[in-house]
Amino acid sequence: MRKWGPLVAVSLGTFMLLLDVTIVTVALPDMASSLDASLSSLQWVIDVYALALAALLLGAGAGADKAGRRKFYAAGTVVFAGASLACGLAGDAEMLIAMRALQGVGAAAMFATTLPLLGAAYQGRDRSVALGVWGAVNGAAAALGPILGGLLTEGFGWRWIFFVNLPVSAVAVWLTVRVVPESKSPAGGRTDWAGTALFALFAGTLTYGAVNAGTDGWGDSRTLLSFAASAAALLVFVVVESRTEQPLMDLSLLRHPAFVGVLVAALALNSAAFGVLPYTSIWLQTLLDMSPVTGGLALVPLALASFVTSALGGRFLHGVSQRLLICGGLLLIAAGLFGQAILDADSDWTTLVAGLVVTGIGVGLVSPALASAALASVPQRSSGMATGAMNTMRQLGYAVSIAVFGTLATSRMADSLHSTPEARALAGGAAGSLRGRVPDEALHSAFASGLNGAAVAAGALAVVAGLAVFALVRAPKAAPVQVRTNRAVPVERA
Repeated sequence: MRKWGPLVAVSLGTFMLLLDVTIVTVALPDMASSLDASLSSLQWVIDVYALALAALLLGAGAGADKAGRRKFYAAGTVVFAGASLACGLAGDAEMLIAMRALQGVGAAAMFATTLPLLGAAYQGRDRSVALGVWGAVNGAAAALGPILGGLLTEGFGWRWIFFVNLPVSAVAVWLTVRVVPESKSPAGGRTDWAGTALFALFAGTLTYGAVNAGTDGWGDSRTLLSFAASAAALLVFVVVESRTEQPLMDLSLLRHPAFVGVLVAALALNSAAFGVLPYTSIWLQTLLDMSPVTGGLALVPLALASFVTSALGGRFLHGVSQRLLICGGLLLIAAGLFGQAILDADSDWTTLVAGLVVTGIGVGLVSPALASAALASVPQRSSGMATGAMNTMRQLGYAVSIAVFGTLATSRMADSLHSTPEARALAGGAAGSLRGRVPDEALHSAFASGLNGAAVAAGALAVVAGLAVFALVRAPKAAPVQVRTNRAVPVERA
């Protein structure tokens, strides 16, 4: 146990925090009914977790370097567990959203320290084994999220998707304290908390503006003010980072076109592949009357195809350029999304299977190649910052896409139903409240139109990102330009 205890402790925490990105997807209709939650509230239940994780990931890594990674990991797990308990006990949507944000804070402290803890605990062949297991756990979390969420929601109620974290967290903390060695970065210096706060402000106001656009429109004063605040925060962030000796994000890395291409691909990957799935889950359960379990199983083809492709790709695609893998994978994601955008009033879950499989194959090609490309695109001393920025963009892309694609889907539904309030109710999982007032065929047609529009937009994003990668990601130069510092921790998500 002492030899592999650190791997078990880190893998348990990683599994939980990645599971909670997607496990709520199949529980959304039950949450909406139980808490009388609106569409925007449901969007925030998903978004705020990914948003907190994205906004704090780099800052948490830098703080852990200085304070101690084991200490940060254990503290993050305790915060995550406490927030999970509060999520399960939430009596209204506002409390659930607030505690999901706190979950994201704990998850950021955990995720930012996982790979450095494994790197400190293992050497040589044992390290390769540990990293392989860690990568498999990442893939398993993605594959099992919808299934486990469906089983818990149908068997015990949606609150148990949060309660289940408590015993797992207890074991993870116990093992961490007993068998995980402490490690710190030998480099000294200050943590860039100003940069962390500004990036969080930028991401938060950007997401708020996108969510508010779905409720009040793109021209609403609050929507415009949110986007203006986001732009201002980003501008100040750039100024601060350019003047800080040990920045959260070394802006000189953006002089490397390949690194820019990696960030574009990371943003598009989670946005395109996963941003429409929450609304697909609502369609499956509220329009097709599938249970949470069967609704979760209907989404498994994507995760399973991704898992198999990643496993086989590592064996058979060795030597293929990362540029071609990422570009080709993004184009496959686009093809899969276009293949899903063929729903009509008579469609059932089988209509999506082929598109989900193709999208999953694309994800399986892009995910591992993206991590390798991030490391190859910058000097070695900046590898932690590069992978941290890549994962930040993945989570940020997911958070913003939930809001944007929800707004697009609702807009298409409103055009079909000739009623914006009814479209919001439909997109939020309240189809039952409309039955009797709106013909079932009209409801099915409206939701299909909304999903088709969102899927086409997501596919277009993947195409643009794939072309950008083809233009920007090249083989690294023999002697890359040195940058000032690297304070972030390498984190990687399968």
